[in-house]
Amino acid sequence: MNPNSGWVKFLPKSIQARLSSRNNLQAVLGNSAWQVTDKIVRMGVGVLVGLWVARYLGPRGFGELNYAIALTSVLGAVANLGLDSIVIRELVRAPERKNVLLGSTFVLKLAGSLLALFTVIILVSVLRPGDKLALLLTVLSSSGFLFQSVSVDLYFQAKVQSKYIVLSTSGAFLLMALVKVGLMLMGAPLVAFAWAGLCEFVLAAVFILLAYSIKHQSIWQWKYSPSVMRSLLRDSWPLILTGISVMITMRVDQVLIGQLLNDKEVGLYSAAVRISEIWYFIPISIASSTFPALIESKKQSIEVFYRRLQHLYDLLVGIGIAVALGMTFLSGLAIKLLYGHAYAGSGPVLNILIWSGIPVAFGCAWSNWMVLENRTRTMFLLQVTAAIVNFILNLLLIPRFGILGSAYATLISYWAPLILITAMMKSQHRAFLMLCRSLIPFSGYFAAKIREGKLGGTKVA
Repeated sequence: MNPNSGWVKFLPKSIQARLSSRNNLQAVLGNSAWQVTDKIVRMGVGVLVGLWVARYLGPRGFGELNYAIALTSVLGAVANLGLDSIVIRELVRAPERKNVLLGSTFVLKLAGSLLALFTVIILVSVLRPGDKLALLLTVLSSSGFLFQSVSVDLYFQAKVQSKYIVLSTSGAFLLMALVKVGLMLMGAPLVAFAWAGLCEFVLAAVFILLAYSIKHQSIWQWKYSPSVMRSLLRDSWPLILTGISVMITMRVDQVLIGQLLNDKEVGLYSAAVRISEIWYFIPISIASSTFPALIESKKQSIEVFYRRLQHLYDLLVGIGIAVALGMTFLSGLAIKLLYGHAYAGSGPVLNILIWSGIPVAFGCAWSNWMVLENRTRTMFLLQVTAAIVNFILNLLLIPRFGILGSAYATLISYWAPLILITAMMKSQHRAFLMLCRSLIPFSGYFAAKIREGKLGGTKVA
């Protein structure tokens, strides 16, 4: 790749020279840049519009909308079937099987989306009988799954070409952000915003299909194969259950607050959740962009692979610690400035939830390593444990401490299972040590010096 072409030409010449022979690194950096740009746009526009919507709806209306979104999110893994990482892995390994992989994935995801939609309808009917507004909001929210079945984005991710995904999803997002502004100016009711959310899924699907056709690809060439579908499900079923467990861990608190308290408390809690998760795009983007490169590095050398993986852990955990420390001192001020005095009760919740981001950041890279090593059952064990802990602690703490109890339940459920499982399972000892090195500044440096025999006087084999 010519270092003077594309985005590289805007860098200093010394950096251009270092990148000139490292095409994989250029692709990863370019891919990450597109993803980060997408998230920055979403942060800039999305936060402003989202805050406006929250103020417009008030804590109660905002809580009703987020209750529906939370309940839908819990079943999002059913619609996705845990296939994304598996399909990307297979597309990287065997690009010539693209059509049968994408076609089989589409059939599987469409079936999963329909199952998720019907399950949501049943759940709302049981949890909130007679609440027609809650039913309508959740149906509109979960209908978006149907349009995510066309998994063209997996093709672009495997090719490390996120710009097509970014242009498609960001285009849909910006258009619907303008629509939401118009709805508020017109004094539209709550349900209109749920419709806007569904339309965003529709537009994103249309745009990503256009991008796919621009690359001279066609979904009409897709084929589905029962044997391929069985193979994908055989690898992904632990990820399906893992995904459900992840969403239970992340969203069951809002559902239980809505059931045990009221929608206003859901609104206050959701405001804190939105701020605590707003930076998650950084570790997710970095981890997803480096995944194909990690696969390639493992083919070259195990030593190089683990060295790069440790650097990735250090980076992501370091970012998480910096964000948590900063927000600890600014949580109350941030809530009042962003949401207004009506959401003042969200500040203490944010102060607790923000520390959940560190294990999330580590987990973004760790989960990719687990997929690469085909240890998805361990991921399943971790997430099921976290989901059970979170659910039980929420049931115990919400009645006594309100939304603060739910925040503590979430924090404990993110940290405890990760530390216990990586420390206790022999196959995870390396991951545990790598986590410890990332959490303790300079521990990696001292460990390297010990191995070299420069500390303590004895060289370690």
